[in-house]
Amino acid sequence: MHLHAAGVDLTIKRGEMVAIMGPSGCGKTTLLNCLSGLDEIDEGNVEIEGVSLKAMSDAERTRYRARRMGFVFQFYNLLGVLTSVENVEMPLLLAGVAAKEARARAGRALEMVGLPGREDQLPASLSGGERQRVTIARALVNEPAIVWADEPTGDLDSKKAEEIVNLMRRLNRENQITFAIVTHDIGIGCRADRIVRMADGQIVGEEYPA
Repeated sequence: MHLHAAGVDLTIKRGEMVAIMGPSGCGKTTLLNCLSGLDEIDEGNVEIEGVSLKAMSDAERTRYRARRMGFVFQFYNLLGVLTSVENVEMPLLLAGVAAKEARARAGRALEMVGLPGREDQLPASLSGGERQRVTIARALVNEPAIVWADEPTGDLDSKKAEEIVNLMRRLNRENQITFAIVTHDIGIGCRADRIVRMADGQIVGEEYPA
């Protein structure tokens, strides 16, 4: 993934886990939204797998996101009337995958995040950490080129947050899943391959945790 625009030049390698950190209001979420095509950029370009998001129409970007990106948000964004497996399979169904295959892939994704046997649970019956695991499973189910995460541990206590960080790190290492994570959580930063520091809408430095 590569972004080039005024004041921002960022490349994320396939299989890398990158934490984007900085003070509140510095532009971290805006950067993530621009990188993922949720927001349009006025200048510069974003390329993922050599494909330019800027060259796409809105409809093409939407389809590309559904096929090649995963998203994890602070407050889960799960549909309360759907079970865990129904929430996870939703991106596949929207992409036209047959129902039987979508259900099987969703079940495997829930196993990957440590939730086998919880397929029929509604979000309200799950803990915050379990809901975030369902969200991560949903982000992984389409085998994306990159997973974008915005404060994925922000609604969790320190123990649950550590579990989610460990899960993302394991998925990154074992399955070569690329993560770009906007966070205030230094626990994520310490476990990432690279910390990208932001201030006032600019990238101001990088660190490589030991």
